Amino acid sequence: MTTPTAPRLGTALARLLVLAAALLGVLLAGAAPASAHAALTGSDPQDGAVVATAPKEVGLTFSEQVAMSPDSIRVLDPSGRRADTGEIIDLCSGAVVKYGVALRAGLPDGTYTVAWQTVSADSHPIAGAFTFSIGAPSATSVALPEQAAGGGVVGALYGIARYLSYASFAVLVGGGAFVLLCWPRGAGVRPVQQTVVRGWLTLTGATLVMLLLRGPYTGSGKLAGVFDLGGLQAVLQTKTGAALTSRLLLLGAAALFVAVLFGAYARRTDPKERKDLAFGLGLGGTVVAAGIAGTWALAEHASTGIQPGIAMPVDILHLLAVATWLGGLTTLLVALYRAPSVERAAVERFSRVAFVSVAVLVATGIYQSWRQVGSWSALTGTRYGQLLLVKIGLMAVLVGIAWISRRWTRRLAERAPTLPEPESGSEAEGAEKDLEDEGLENEGLADEAPDDEDAGDDRPADADADGEDAPEEIDPERAAQLARQRAAVATARRKKARDADPERTGLRRSVLTEAAVAVVLLAVTTVLTSTEPGRTEEEAARTGGTTAGSTAVPDRPVDFRLPFDTGGVDGKGVVRLSLDPGRTGANALHLFVERPNGKPLDVPEIKVNLTLEEKGVGPLPVAPDRIQTGHWSASGVQLPLPGEWRIQVTVRTSEIDQTTIEKNVKIG
Repeated sequence: MTTPTAPRLGTALARLLVLAAALLGVLLAGAAPASAHAALTGSDPQDGAVVATAPKEVGLTFSEQVAMSPDSIRVLDPSGRRADTGEIIDLCSGAVVKYGVALRAGLPDGTYTVAWQTVSADSHPIAGAFTFSIGAPSATSVALPEQAAGGGVVGALYGIARYLSYASFAVLVGGGAFVLLCWPRGAGVRPVQQTVVRGWLTLTGATLVMLLLRGPYTGSGKLAGVFDLGGLQAVLQTKTGAALTSRLLLLGAAALFVAVLFGAYARRTDPKERKDLAFGLGLGGTVVAAGIAGTWALAEHASTGIQPGIAMPVDILHLLAVATWLGGLTTLLVALYRAPSVERAAVERFSRVAFVSVAVLVATGIYQSWRQVGSWSALTGTRYGQLLLVKIGLMAVLVGIAWISRRWTRRLAERAPTLPEPESGSEAEGAEKDLEDEGLENEGLADEAPDDEDAGDDRPADADADGEDAPEEIDPERAAQLARQRAAVATARRKKARDADPERTGLRRSVLTEAAVAVVLLAVTTVLTSTEPGRTEEEAARTGGTTAGSTAVPDRPVDFRLPFDTGGVDGKGVVRLSLDPGRTGANALHLFVERPNGKPLDVPEIKVNLTLEEKGVGPLPVAPDRIQTGHWSASGVQLPLPGEWRIQVTVRTSEIDQTTIEKNVKIG
């Protein structure tokens, strides 16, 4: 027998990968900044700041909308007692997402800890903590939380359930698609039925577990929270809770399709009836599968950030393509190893379906990569980008192995091994057919069966060669046992001859390798969906680290102009700031608010914050008094240390319209 050699990858695969890389490069190069996963971009007071007097409130600014609860922001004094009133204040204005909590009156000097925890718009919990000091830093008994949001035992269980839900969705949808599109006879094969049904059961169980764990996953982090009915009710009112509930309802409809597929459809013999039923199952199954995929798109990354109206349908297409390819691959693997036989035409049809799925994956994956990463620096400098590179590498390996499997499929079609005919005899043929239809493994039974001569000898041991003294009839039970043994031997012989086909063996090995890589790929994808996108991580770093241009003011008063635009009526103008003498110590602050034409503009409120970041001083709040229209003033403004101070001016022109502008100045 000639030893087969693995087929070489064709140039078409290389061209596809080069085209994908080129398109990804164009998209990343031209990307604009945007966010798709909440991150803390600022706080007031800032982390480590030392303020002269206790602020009225603590504010947190996020990169996108978040879900706040009464305990989302907690301020603890040096002894660990609550220093806030527990009342969350909505400070959002325009595109600025900011929430705060009011502080109690009469707080003593010392170091205060701000602990916050919330859920971003894409369903992932985020949390953190920082400190600020009133008057001067002090010792504190508050320990910052070491466990990250969504971590611990609850986080691990929730992550396992997420992985199982993705994998079982692929098996459920891909298995059904494989039967309808590639191998209709597989609807009556027991191992295929078991694979798809187990996919449905696993997805249903994983969804229920995620629903029960959602409360403690985004809240306390304690496993006992699973039994909190109040927490479960709160989860059901969230976007993620609604998505999980909808998934359970759609899985009920999916159960009906599975029952028809492996019931009425498998028993149909009339070609026209079978074709009509297949069309109905395909159409309805696609709608249900898209609906289940939509429960992920509506509750995770695709629903937030830029272009959600495009991103959600693209995400659904991406998930369906993954399921069709990897789920069909799993079903094919089961059929190759456990079913009595798989038609070569079915393998060829799946090869074509897999090729279309890969093309859809490449197109939708490029768009998703651009949307979540946005730049080459984020692709290599953020955890999301690095995981994405790993995923792209695994996809390339998977496509390469799939291409090898496609070549094995072509060779399988070109060369058909000769299989021995089954033994004659109505009982043996009938038993063998029953065994094949049920998809049972007969290798163990074949090993226990006697060889052909023994199996074919129905005579008792003491019978002579002439047949004298032979019994008039054979025990029926013994005859049935011998018939089963003959059928087992025949089936084992045919299986051995089939497995000896080098093309089929090569296909089985390449498909098994594909499945192993797919398992790792799904694990990386699961981690990726719960990781902060590269766009948001870079934007948060950029927002937190930007400063305005510095103005050197050695030995004269600070005097500069800052244009502003709050976006409302009479929202445009200029703030002219004067700080005299502009040196360390006490200073007089004057603010003049003017319209674009130079005339005074009366505004409801104006605030100033002074920060010396290099020394960890501030922000020091200044509340100027209104002198007359467009003129605000404050005396005795203290600048305790020399250095580069950041002066932030917040102008409010109406109840909802305000903006903050800033300038860096050098104080001698």
